[in-house]
Amino acid sequence: MSGPLDGLLVVDLSRALAGPHAAMMLGDLGARVIKVESPSGDDSRSWGPPFVDADDGSTESTYFMSCNRNKESITLDLKSAEDAKVLAGLIQRADVLLENFKPGGMRRLGLGTERLMELNPRLVLLSISGFGHDGPEADRAGYDQIAQGEAGLMSLTGPDADHPQRVGVPIADMLAGMNGAFGVLAALRERDRTGRGQIVRTSLLASVVAAHAFQGTRWTVGGEVGSAQGNHHPTIAPYGLFRCAGGSVQIACGNDAMWQRLCEAFGIRADDPRHVTNRDRVAHRDSVTELLEGVFAELGPDELLLRLSGAGVPAGRVRSLDEVYEWEQTRSQRLLVDVEHRSVGKVTLPGSALRMFAVDAAGSETETTRIDHCPPPVLGADAGAVRKWLKSPRTQEKRSAEDAVAQRSRVPRSA
Repeated sequence: MSGPLDGLLVVDLSRALAGPHAAMMLGDLGARVIKVESPSGDDSRSWGPPFVDADDGSTESTYFMSCNRNKESITLDLKSAEDAKVLAGLIQRADVLLENFKPGGMRRLGLGTERLMELNPRLVLLSISGFGHDGPEADRAGYDQIAQGEAGLMSLTGPDADHPQRVGVPIADMLAGMNGAFGVLAALRERDRTGRGQIVRTSLLASVVAAHAFQGTRWTVGGEVGSAQGNHHPTIAPYGLFRCAGGSVQIACGNDAMWQRLCEAFGIRADDPRHVTNRDRVAHRDSVTELLEGVFAELGPDELLLRLSGAGVPAGRVRSLDEVYEWEQTRSQRLLVDVEHRSVGKVTLPGSALRMFAVDAAGSETETTRIDHCPPPVLGADAGAVRKWLKSPRTQEKRSAEDAVAQRSRVPRSA
């Protein structure tokens, strides 16, 4: 496995989406990820349709495939003393442990913080919860749509304030996973300096609230409560979806100079006092929309986009997902990954958002993005290999690296 995290071991106890997505991000960067599942498997293995039929008559969930590439799978019954011993062995060797049980779940498994640090003082633990690990509602279970509603996101999404909508992807889970992976990398950097591990905690609630951006300060600083208002930006105009002949286009006029260019390109009066500045246009958004859609009524999307591009006005179309994955720009960014799944054969997965490049002294770039991806694992497929590996001595290279850091920080290496 290539990548900047090559040599790190991640043990993934999480299930569903937030934790598995964080672990997959680390795997995409080269870490070895061992996914520990219950004998019945991750919940998301049963989420569908769609499912894909396997050669042996079983089915595989496309949902599970979305967040579990670059992992091995071992099944453990953590109520079994023997399997608990296997997990302890994995933790002893791990650099990172991920879990998304309800707060207190690890302690109920006999793996409270004290026990984890006893097993491995260099361990970085990522814990993802629904609403935070403390506070009056810490015990609540967290699911994406519930978090979208509780964290205010649904109140900002939809055609108007009376029709709140969830975002069409599980954004709370995805943000929590990304924040978790980000925190893990920071904790690993801190471990480089101190030799000791850390606990990283995030939640679906925290991840959505932290992503409120201008809508957050709109209230905390400006005293305005944002609400859903369809496909137009609340503080920039024109910025949104506009109808034209046979379709629609999106336009983003981020400053007054862009508005001037738009007016010049389409013969629109630029000195209308209702539309001169962004503040004016926001106050008279309906008249801006009516004006533009009137001008665009005779133009199809392709011609309109061409003219907007020529005027230097950012614009785009609304693509369906099949169009996105067939788009050459998508493919050029390595956003499609082909893997050979053990039971269903070749499958194509959405790829990582990151690309990596090495730069030499002359400034020449060489892409080092990982391309040798592994397919999402069949349940328990790697159990035998992982158990055998646990019984083998730790590699001398791994022990030497830990000895060097432990010596600097006077912290004993993990067993």
